[in-house]
Amino acid sequence: MVRVITHQGNVNAVLQGLGWTWVTEEGCANYLPGEAVLLPETEADALLNAATQLYDMMVAAVPDDLPDDFLRILDIPENLWPIIRLSWNDDRHWHLYGRFDLVQTPQGPKLLEFNADTATSIPETAVVQWASLAAAGKNDAAQASGLYEALVEQLATWRSLSADLAPNLVLTYIGESTEDRTNCEVIAQAAREAGFDAYLFPIDELTFSTEGTERGVWGEVGKNEWLQFPFIFKLLPWEQIAWEEPELAEDLASLVLTRNVVVANPAYTLIWQSKGFLAWLWKAYPNHPLLLETSLEPIRGKYVRKPFFGREGQNVQVVDQRILETKEGEYGNQKVVYQAWVDLPQDEAGNFYQSGVFWAGEGCAIGLRREKGIITNLSQFLPHLLEVNR
Repeated sequence: MVRVITHQGNVNAVLQGLGWTWVTEEGCANYLPGEAVLLPETEADALLNAATQLYDMMVAAVPDDLPDDFLRILDIPENLWPIIRLSWNDDRHWHLYGRFDLVQTPQGPKLLEFNADTATSIPETAVVQWASLAAAGKNDAAQASGLYEALVEQLATWRSLSADLAPNLVLTYIGESTEDRTNCEVIAQAAREAGFDAYLFPIDELTFSTEGTERGVWGEVGKNEWLQFPFIFKLLPWEQIAWEEPELAEDLASLVLTRNVVVANPAYTLIWQSKGFLAWLWKAYPNHPLLLETSLEPIRGKYVRKPFFGREGQNVQVVDQRILETKEGEYGNQKVVYQAWVDLPQDEAGNFYQSGVFWAGEGCAIGLRREKGIITNLSQFLPHLLEVNR
């Protein structure tokens, strides 16, 4: 049973004082419910260790030569195959971070999926949790929230691996998304601590040139003042670029292959972003205690049906001989995987809880979402307080 306490204090006032308005806007009125989860330290350690171990397992399960058949099974867009292979075989293409969605069970953590490419919830996990403690006067309380510090270390490593390139970093996102910009702002601040000159740009305000001396990615940082960016962090999914913006995919591939730019997260993270990899992982590690049975074919018993590149809970179905629950969305035409059902932990009010565990070099931070049904991007975010073992 998940234990929840009322978390006194005006966290919104603290966030507004920091200039953070995204999580206090009208559409997010119920996003922060003014409560916190009491998380035993042993459970937090198990979640963090699971993320570290699962990442190592996923790396080991990828075939070194990335054969065509493997990429086809995962439905990876073919126009990205060259840079996926290049980035996989060149350590300078550094994976900064990702988020494992895990469920706590009586047998320990189980993997639901891995958001390897464009995981969000960074502001909530890195800043909102701290703000919630500050608002409640609990500055001495412990949390598993080392995401920001881990990002600084990962970004510093990424910088050092390509020290021959100018330290100009652009963080790009879809311009209409305040949420995406806020996620980028946190990473930009960490990047500056790591030695980058970091700038934020909506994707449509950048220029991608594959010609002559102007070859590269450019942004206008001042009136008629253009800066070239050898480093790109993009909060645009690789598969979306490949399918919806093929010309941009072609330009990026050309620039990456000639090392005019390095991109994070790198193209090979699309391998793990595909939920088809969950079935591949189950075959590599059958009955592993951190995994749930997952297959490309329907399985026995109660299961969850997920599109390969679905996001935010869209087009997810819960099935037990018949469809028990479904979420509409825009991913209904994709290939699907079938994952064995597992009960999410509940509180006394009947809310279900899912743990988002960030990996940035290792498992480093935990954020919790709750919902009455399928967890989505609009599900409530709850901070946690560690119960230190005595």
